[in-house]
Amino acid sequence: MSELIHVSVAWPYANGDMHIGHLAGAYLPADIFARYHRLRGNRVLMVSGSDSHGTPITVEADQSGRSPREVFEYFHARFLEAQLAMGISYDLFTHTDTENHHRIAQDFFLRLLEGKFLYQQKQHQLFSEAEQRFLPDRYVEGTCPICGYLEARGDQCDNCGNLLDALDLINPRSKIDGSTPIIRETEHFFLDLPAFTEKLQAYLEEGVDRWRPNVYKFSKNFIDGGLKGRPVTRDISWGIPVPLEGWESKRLYVWFEAVMGYFSASIEWAKNSGQPEAWKEWWYDPTAKIYNFIGKDNIPFHTIIWQAELLGVNRIYETDTEKTLNLPYDVPANEFMTLEGKALSKSRNWAVWLPDLLNRYDPDAIRYYVTTALPETRDSDFSWSDFLNRNNNELVAAWGNLANRVLSFAYKHWDGHIPEPGELAAQDRELLDAVEAGFDQVGEKIEGVKIRSALTETMALARLVNGYLDRAPWFRVIEEDKAAAATTVYTALRAIDNLKILFAPFLPFSSERLHANLGYEQPLFGKLAIHTIEEENRVHDVLAYDADGGNGRWQVSQLQPGGVLLPPTPLFKKLDKSIIEEERIKLG
Repeated sequence: MSELIHVSVAWPYANGDMHIGHLAGAYLPADIFARYHRLRGNRVLMVSGSDSHGTPITVEADQSGRSPREVFEYFHARFLEAQLAMGISYDLFTHTDTENHHRIAQDFFLRLLEGKFLYQQKQHQLFSEAEQRFLPDRYVEGTCPICGYLEARGDQCDNCGNLLDALDLINPRSKIDGSTPIIRETEHFFLDLPAFTEKLQAYLEEGVDRWRPNVYKFSKNFIDGGLKGRPVTRDISWGIPVPLEGWESKRLYVWFEAVMGYFSASIEWAKNSGQPEAWKEWWYDPTAKIYNFIGKDNIPFHTIIWQAELLGVNRIYETDTEKTLNLPYDVPANEFMTLEGKALSKSRNWAVWLPDLLNRYDPDAIRYYVTTALPETRDSDFSWSDFLNRNNNELVAAWGNLANRVLSFAYKHWDGHIPEPGELAAQDRELLDAVEAGFDQVGEKIEGVKIRSALTETMALARLVNGYLDRAPWFRVIEEDKAAAATTVYTALRAIDNLKILFAPFLPFSSERLHANLGYEQPLFGKLAIHTIEEENRVHDVLAYDADGGNGRWQVSQLQPGGVLLPPTPLFKKLDKSIIEEERIKLG
């Protein structure tokens, strides 16, 4: 029986191009996970979008002389193109400045207000005398009061991961002009997080056995340290208006409304697909599983704050009082990826930007290397020498050459058909049994969101097939005993056909080509494309996946003797050592 799997992916700030840290932190592991579950025949809904209202957008707008809308629309378009080229198969990748998202975020605010989970409170905030405005958290930098990091932001320290109040910063300064702000009083609505303490503690304990230890520990310590009310409105002109009279000059806080995008995007997807009630299956069915794929800097927002919002709303757009919104089943947050041993930095241009990377390398080569280096349990490093070695020695030598040489040999000696085997010997059956066992072994790892080790295990099976061929004199016996060679080649083709499926979540482009070369007519996956969506008063572009015809393929080889093969072509390209120095020179 198929499962309901909701894959919620972190919303990137639309203030600059995506880089390999974004890919490794959330987008690639989420795509691998979603593609696997589709192959299993499960019903997957994978959503995300551009965060249009974060202060990084307004900072970029101020610095570049553009409006916030111009900034986010420009980078949103680039997000769509880069993820399309990378094959990140969202059922919907939208953004937070849609009419749909505005309406739902305001509905959440009013529901929480009605439930008395919001309260008004005056507070002190940093104010720029030069600009005559309150400074949003991202406009302020200073020294972290917890770890001493000199460039902590007004909302969070990227070094120790703790959430901060800008007033707590030591020696705060304006990010715009470096001036020292003063303190002024203002009034805002706050989310009463302490009211959810007991329910959140019970929620964490219920998931302790499946959550990553670092995610659980960080979240538990956060709650045990004492939850505090957190402002949900801010003094800023860009964002979603507060739906109350007298609050026209303020906006909903981005941290408060952006996480609602997982819910609003589900509703938008349902409407776009012509089944407006379909979103309820993932959000109300208690058997549905929601996974939030994020980086470690977003942990408390996705293990505590989003859950508090869902608990406070309880149900929305549903009259059945027995139905309540599902909380995330798992939050598999990744650690950080460094680059050549140093932290990624936009300001220092110490990054590998996806649009640039995709201009020079095939998407599956990128996907393979980044997957081998996923920072699942600790920080990892992107190294150009390792990229080259993994591509040439593993992707090309162990898998690509295996598939190409066997298909080429079969195509040449059996006139483009799968050979008719004799009776399989013990070594033939042992090989097929080992590879076919990979469906359970690799599948179990992916379901446990152990993506990196799942790929390692799949590549180990490819090496097993190479070892089998090295022991079988198939090249030498083709003239002497074609029947024996046919059995070996047929066995190898069956193994390769199985490996093609096992590699498919990781390497969808090359697996699709190999699938066609092996004679299959129905594709492994659906189509991914950019579409224009019309709302009542707005038009916006989205990335959307059409899953028709691409489900239920996680199964052992269906190859039949005599089947037609297409002329094979190499799956991957060997890279020259010169790229290492060429790429390193571009950094910084």
